[in-house]
Amino acid sequence: MISIFDIFKIGIGPSSSHTVGPMRAARRFLADIGNLDDVMRVEAGLFGSLALTGRGHCTDRAVLLGLEGEEPDQVDPESIDAKLERIAGDRELHLLGGRPIRFDPETDLVFHYTDSLPQHPNGMRFRAMAEDGTVLAEQEFFSVGGGFVLRGDELGADVDSSATADVPFPFDSAAALLRHGEESGLRIDQLVWRNERTWRNDEEIGERLRLIQGVMHQCVHRGLHGSGTLPGKLAVPRRAPQLWADISAEATSLPVGILDRVNAYAFAVNEENAAGGRVVTAPTNGAAGIVPAVLEFYMDSVDKADEAGMFRFLLTAGAIAILYKKNASISGAEMGCQGEVGVACSMAAGGLTAAMGGSNAQVENAAEIGMEHNLGLTCDPVGGLVQIPCIERNAMGAVKAINATRMALRGDGHHKVSLDQVIATMRQTGRDMSSIYKETSQGGLAVNVIEC
Repeated sequence: MISIFDIFKIGIGPSSSHTVGPMRAARRFLADIGNLDDVMRVEAGLFGSLALTGRGHCTDRAVLLGLEGEEPDQVDPESIDAKLERIAGDRELHLLGGRPIRFDPETDLVFHYTDSLPQHPNGMRFRAMAEDGTVLAEQEFFSVGGGFVLRGDELGADVDSSATADVPFPFDSAAALLRHGEESGLRIDQLVWRNERTWRNDEEIGERLRLIQGVMHQCVHRGLHGSGTLPGKLAVPRRAPQLWADISAEATSLPVGILDRVNAYAFAVNEENAAGGRVVTAPTNGAAGIVPAVLEFYMDSVDKADEAGMFRFLLTAGAIAILYKKNASISGAEMGCQGEVGVACSMAAGGLTAAMGGSNAQVENAAEIGMEHNLGLTCDPVGGLVQIPCIERNAMGAVKAINATRMALRGDGHHKVSLDQVIATMRQTGRDMSSIYKETSQGGLAVNVIEC
C-alpha cells in the first residue's frame, strides 16, 4: 500500500507527469550518486511524450531545476525565471545547489522527438561524466503519472513511495474496501485513516489534510483574483476572474447557481496550474482543478460542512485514486485524459458522497459513475500546453462529479457496474487507444485547432 499523501502531492504547474515528475527524477539522479566531486558534465535526454509535449509542459525547465536541487513542493514559483535565466546566460549549472559545472541547455538537454523508451512513454535518461568524458553514472527514469517517478529497475515493482509498508486494511480493489467496511463497521475514510497511522500519528494526519486543503483553497483564491494571459503561444486569457466578478455581481443573463461557482473554482485552479503556480496533484496537475473545485463547493455551499467532512472527502478521494494507481494508471501518456480528468472526477464524486454522509456502497457507486462517463476521453492538448481543452475539461469534470454524487445519494448503493469493472475497462480502453490521443499532441484537437 501507499499513502494518500503520495497521491496528493504539492507541486508546481503545469503538469505532474511532465513537470513535477521530471524535477524529482533529475534531483534524485544526482542525489543517488552521492559524492559529486568528480562530476564535471551532466546530460539529460527526454523521450516519448516528454519530448513531444515537453516544452509546452515546461519539462526542460523542470529538469534544470531538479538538477539544481529544487523540489516541487519547496521551490518558490517567483524565483524560477531568474534561476533559469542565470543557467542559460552563464551556461552553468549548480549541482544540487552547490558546485557549478559547465552546462549548455541547448546541447546537454536533448529532446528525442522520434524515440521512445520501451518501458513507458514518459522516459528520461541522465548521464554524469568526469572531465575526461568517462561516464560516472547513467540511469533511466520514468514519470508514471501524478508526480510518481520510478527508476528503470523499479518500474515493474512500481514502488515510488517512501511510505510503502504493511497496513491494517490493505486493499487492491473496491471490493476489498467494501469488505473491510462490512467486517469492521468502519467508513472508507476511517479505514484509510487507520492505514495512515502506519506512518504518522493522528495529529500529523490531520495537519497534512489541513495543509492539502489549504493549498487547494489558496490556489482557488489566487486564480479567482489573477489577471492577464497564460504563458505560451496560444495567449489564452484568464477567464476565472471575470467569471467570478460576474457571479459576485450577478451580472449574467442566466440565474447564478452552483454550477457557475464550481466552474469558476475549476477554472481558477487550472489557470494557476497553466501559469506554473502552486497546486496539488489530484491525482495529476492537468486534472488538478476538479477535486479542489468540488471540495470548495462543499465547504462553501453545503449546510453543516465542517472539517470532519473535509477529512472524509480527502481520505475517501485518496483511496479511490489509489485504486486507479494500482490497477490502471493516472498517466495521460498511458491512458489518455480518462486517466486524469476521469480519475479526478471519480475521486471527487466519491469524496463528496462521503463528506455528505453517504454509505460506503454509495461512495463506490458515485466513484463508478464519475469514471463511467469519462471512458475514452482523449488527451490532446493544443500546442502541447495544459490549457486547451484542459481548463474547460476540469470544469466539466467537476460538474459531473457533483451530479454523480447526487445520483448516488438518491440510490441505495446497489448498481450493475462496479467500480472495479469500470477501472478495468478504463485500463483496457487506454491500452487500445492510439498513441496520438495520449499526451503527444499528434491527434484530436491538437491537430485540428490552428495555433495562433
